[in-house]
Amino acid sequence: MSPQVSFRQLQVFATVARLGTVSAAATELALSQSATSQALADLERQLDVALFERPGRRLVINELGRGLLPRAEELLDGMAAFVAAAREPDGDLYGTLSISASATVGTYLLPDLVGRFSEENPRTDLRLRLRNTHEVIGDMLRLEADLGLIEGECREPELVSEPWCEDRLVVVAAPGHPLASRGRLDEHGLGEAAWILREPGSGTREVFEQAMQRRGVTPRVRMALDQHEAIKQAVLAGLGLGCLSALSVAGELARGELVALDGGLTLRRTFSLIWHPERYRSPLWQAFKVFLVEARGSGKPQP
Repeated sequence: MSPQVSFRQLQVFATVARLGTVSAAATELALSQSATSQALADLERQLDVALFERPGRRLVINELGRGLLPRAEELLDGMAAFVAAAREPDGDLYGTLSISASATVGTYLLPDLVGRFSEENPRTDLRLRLRNTHEVIGDMLRLEADLGLIEGECREPELVSEPWCEDRLVVVAAPGHPLASRGRLDEHGLGEAAWILREPGSGTREVFEQAMQRRGVTPRVRMALDQHEAIKQAVLAGLGLGCLSALSVAGELARGELVALDGGLTLRRTFSLIWHPERYRSPLWQAFKVFLVEARGSGKPQP
């Protein structure tokens, strides 16, 4: 006789896999911890497999569990679609979409796009998480997000990557900085400057370091910060030069609070869409991806 797997068991499995603990899953599902633990134990017993490793008090999904998770999510989404179609068969988009985006994309491009899409599709819930590029890729590999947007290209072979739109970085300084009056920086100026940069793992940091390497210069990093605003404030205070997306400093440059310097660096990059091919791509996922691609084609996200 084949195992009798229930909707509740699959729901518990997927939620524990996402949140990492039975208690957190129980809270989200409005179940008792004992009922949540029992549902997970019943699922593993009926399948006669272990889906999680159990170090300490956490549950870490194992290789078999990771392979089964996309199928479980597909079944759960299918059930949700069945119920929704029965209640309101109007063809509207609905559901939740989790998006993991690197800081520049998530701060300066996505809020407007997500707002427009949500206004057009009020039954959808788009949840945005800001990370650096390295962390976004990690979210996708762990199946913790439906869609990722990163700065640069994705070299992870397990993920699918598609170019989205172009971005330009700019070297900036406070008007009173000693190097600001030079206008153009040679290798000596690039090397002597103190730099305020994004943290390692950031796509912005990677593009800058590669450009400096091509010039044969090793930057002298004074501070590494994980927020654009913190970098801008440090640069405005005269603590060093910064290298940020033109999207993030457009206002300061227009008001004369910062000045752009020409360092002879190649500072263009591509923003990319990434996803895991084994994660279920719902109609909402497909519609939002088309929306993003069309926005790119219309020139809306272009800096």
